[in-house]
Amino acid sequence: MNAIANAIRTAKGDNFFTTDEQFAKFYDNLSRCDPVTDVAIAEIDGRIAGYGRAAWHDELDGTRIYEVIPFVDPTVAGQDVFTAMVGAIEARARAIAATHPAGSKLFETFGGDLAPERDSLLRAAGYEAVRFFYSMVRPSLDDLPDAPLPSGLEIREVLPEHIPLIWAADQEAFRDHWGYTPATDADYQQFLTNPVNDTSLWRIAWDGDEIAGQVRSYISAEENARHGRFRGYTESISVRRPWRRRGLARALIAASFPLLRARGMTEAALGVDTENTSGALRVYEGCGFRPVSRSATYRKPLD
Repeated sequence: MNAIANAIRTAKGDNFFTTDEQFAKFYDNLSRCDPVTDVAIAEIDGRIAGYGRAAWHDELDGTRIYEVIPFVDPTVAGQDVFTAMVGAIEARARAIAATHPAGSKLFETFGGDLAPERDSLLRAAGYEAVRFFYSMVRPSLDDLPDAPLPSGLEIREVLPEHIPLIWAADQEAFRDHWGYTPATDADYQQFLTNPVNDTSLWRIAWDGDEIAGQVRSYISAEENARHGRFRGYTESISVRRPWRRRGLARALIAASFPLLRARGMTEAALGVDTENTSGALRVYEGCGFRPVSRSATYRKPLD
């Protein structure tokens, strides 16, 4: 299944890559998805050609989202297999939805500019793009001028006892972002067991005993080897409300570059919601990041 996910990314020009260990850790802690009943496998002549997963979550406004997550290897399977997989996962999602109370219910899946044939099939199945996201790259790790830490804040070494506070601060900061879903215990376990976690690369800003903001950078050695590059990711960027509009995100990004350079990295990357209401896209552009691809969230009513 992981090989198929990576094959799809390669086919559509997406450089993101997951190891078997990362994939297994993710499936060990699925949220609102039982692999025994909610995962479908497509086989062609005894060979696995694709898989799909049904899951669900609630948004803060009460809308229940049913996730339709299809991965079909385009090198061995045609459009009919993809369409059949979407239909199978939708059918499972409808069965799950039938056990839930009445209310606003939507299917949700993903697409993007790098796989136009996939988007065409989704639109033919009744989906519409409702939100767009950029993958952005900064081609160098040169220092950012004029990126001081706001007065009164300090960056501290991450200690084991800080981990629950870091998670809680991140969850609070993202509550007003589009599509936010309250985290489950499984989500927290995914966070704790993510193989790319390296707290020595994290930049956590403190104001006394309060976390003000964070950037949790990471390096995927396997992905870099596969693509012949030296990229670090400055991801999980969040600033809590009382400390916004003071340049904290920019300062933490700038403070992350020397750590990545020290590990031999030559560029940085991140992802962003293009309509983020906190102005994240503008901040990242001001830090020298530029869009390299666009993805989309697709939705349609579950009726």
